[in-house]
Amino acid sequence: MFGLGFGELLLIAIVIFVLVGAKKLPQLGQALGETVKSFRKSFREIQGEDPPRKPPAPPGPPSS
Repeated sequence: MFGLGFGELLLIAIVIFVLVGAKKLPQLGQALGETVKSFRKSFREIQGEDPPRKPPAPPGPPSS
């Protein structure tokens, strides 16, 4: 993953934790998740694709 090892990722996480604070981290994560979700939705709309759908379930065993 981008050539980063465990130590580097841990250091980045600690710096973010110090800069943002423990109380703001959940809000930051939620905002990031909503941003990614919105980006994916708009990308699908631009490409003209429908959102992925689950395939239909196979029929169950016949009942007696």
